[in-house]
Parts: sequence; C-alpha cells; structure tokens
Amino acid sequence: MYPDPAHMKQKIKETVDRLDPDLRELSLRIHANPELSFQEVQAQQWLTEPLEAAGFQVEKGISGLDTSFRAVWEGQTGGPTIALLAEYDALPRIGHACGHNLIGTSAVGAALALKEACPDLPGRIIVLGTPAEEEGGGKIIMVNDGVFNEIDAVMMCHPQQKTMVLRGALACVDATFTFHGKQAHAASSPEKGISALDALVNAYAGINSLRPYLKDDVRVNGIITKGGDAPNVVPELAEAVYILRAKTVEELKVVMDKVYRVVRYAAEGVGATVDITEGLIYAERNNNKTLAGLFQQNLEDMGIEVHDPPQTGGVGSSDIGNVSQITAAIHPYIRLGDATTHTPEFARLAGAEEGMIELNRAAKALALTAFDLYADKAALRQVRDEFEAWKQQKDEGC
Repeated sequence: MYPDPAHMKQKIKETVDRLDPDLRELSLRIHANPELSFQEVQAQQWLTEPLEAAGFQVEKGISGLDTSFRAVWEGQTGGPTIALLAEYDALPRIGHACGHNLIGTSAVGAALALKEACPDLPGRIIVLGTPAEEEGGGKIIMVNDGVFNEIDAVMMCHPQQKTMVLRGALACVDATFTFHGKQAHAASSPEKGISALDALVNAYAGINSLRPYLKDDVRVNGIITKGGDAPNVVPELAEAVYILRAKTVEELKVVMDKVYRVVRYAAEGVGATVDITEGLIYAERNNNKTLAGLFQQNLEDMGIEVHDPPQTGGVGSSDIGNVSQITAAIHPYIRLGDATTHTPEFARLAGAEEGMIELNRAAKALALTAFDLYADKAALRQVRDEFEAWKQQKDEGC
C-alpha cells in the first residue's frame, strides 16, 4: 500500500510541524491548569476537542472513570489496532513536574498527524485518555475492564533527563497504615491511654530495620500523615502512608508480607490495632524490544541520540506496566533537560521551550513508529510474536 515509506514518513513529520503551534498551545494550557488524579476535567475536554474536530469518534468516561476517554479513527479494514496513551494528571503543589501535559498532547498530535498524512491507513488509531497515573492507577482499572484486550500495540512517550527506549519500571503498591489507640490525659492519667502514635513510631523503626535484609532493588518509602491532635492527649489515631516497590509483582508480595508483619506486631506491642489499606498494584514493565527498536530507529533517523537504560536503580513505577502484561507495549523517554522528574525545575521545563521541543519530537516518533506497524506486516508480526512468546513463557512459569 505504501511503495515509498520514506516519503510517507517525511509527510508525517511535516504534518506534525504544521500542527506544532496548536499542540504547543494545548500543552501549555494544560500545564497552566494542573489537575490532580481523577480530577482532570479540563484536560480531558481540551485533549478531545481537536480529535473530535478531526473526525475521531470520542467516548468519555470509559471504565467508570469520569475523566478518561477513548478516541477512535477507523481506517481501511484489515490492519492493526494501535493505541497511543495520553496521561494528563498533575502532582500536588508542583503541578506538571512529570511532564504529563507533554505526554497527553504528544499522543493527540501523533494521532492527528497520522490521520491527516495517511488517510488510507489500514487499521484503527486509538487515543486512550488514561487518568490518575500519579495516584490511583487509571490504566489498571482500564486493564481490568478489558479496554486493552483487542489492541495490537500500545505506545506513549515520557519526558526525562535522557533519551531511552528500554528503561524498565518496578512493581509497586501504596499502603496506608491507620493505627487505633485510646485517648487519655497525657499527664494526669496516661496509664489509661494507648498511644496510636507510639505504635506507628515503632512500626516506622521496625520497617527501617528490615532494609538490610531486602533486595537491592526494593524501595520502601513512607511518611507520617497524622500523629495526634494535641501533645497533652494520648493519640488515639495515627496514620502513615507508604509506597513499596520491588522488581516484580511476585517479589513485591514478599516485601508486603514482611512490612505488614512488622506493622501488625508494632500495633500489638502497645495494645493498639491497625488497619491496612492497599491501593492497586502497579505491575513491572514488559518492554517489547522489537517495538522499542522501531521507535529507536525513528529517533535516530531524526538525529536524536538514544542511550542505554541504567543497569541498576534509576527507575520508578507506572501503571503502563499492567498494560504491558496484556499486549505489546513500550514507554520510551525523550530528553527534556537536566532536571529530575517530580521537582519544580522539571515542571518549569515542561512548560518552557525545552518542553515544546520534546513534545514535537515525541509526537513525530510516536506517529512514525505507529506507521511502521501499519505499513509493514512483517514488523507487526515480529512485535506480536515477541509478546506472545513472552506471555507463554510467563504463563508456563506460573
């Protein structure tokens, strides 16, 4: 269908450049109006408006998530279904310090460019609006609802300090520990009280004592969110929130068991009780190497240097890990600047000229890699074969 793929790729890049002013404006609007997880009402509206105007069929609020969306364009029959993922939630107080304004806009830009440059494309282009990546795991909810079951490949692109296509991610879960004691006057009748705060502090120390006996890739981070109401009252309620991470979900469950045991013993030791509330479990990332290779080739063809991921450390977690257990997926990174994510400096870059350059590059790389799958059946088959082989090996291992 495409006798001259190089010509079509050039056309896609030129289309992204033509759309660039509108994409910049969209990204900056989202950046200037940060919305927290599950509250991304404006971002959802702004991202879907250009897709609807271009003829995509838009459905909002899928999987019971008010701020999610699915935008579909049906090309010619017989081709693959490729999904581009949009993230658009921000962080408390520091806004778009993970660059989700760029992630969401680059997915929309890539889809618009593909449809315009290749109107006879064989297959379906889907943009999935996935809320609450930072806190809540919107993609996990969508995975559990079957949203990704009929999708051949999934892509998104994240800003970072370094351009990488195969960086991994840890499995993780957040856990809230709520300790319950008994109030009493801290001076006149302390013997009548049970300190929930003492239980929490003992748990905090106990968790720290585990660290020498955990694997090097395990991360356990926590904060105390409530320690009592007044220093002259024995605290009846204390609370801490932790994030636990490990290389795989299986290893994460081992860590959870160890930490929870410490927490329960700490409560029991002072006569308190504790409630443990878990969030959704973010799975480790299964990067599709074939698909990542296509993405890397497109980056290098644009003159962008690609680096190897860190051998140890230097990774976080993301709910695309759960998606990667269901279908072929990649989560590459394109350099934004020297600042690290989740900092005010990174938030500034995401709304500066550096961010707009990264946005343009991400939209092009996403669109070009999707085109590879539409135009080259052999490449698509290799991507799918790799995923199916990985899935079979995993199932047999279980």
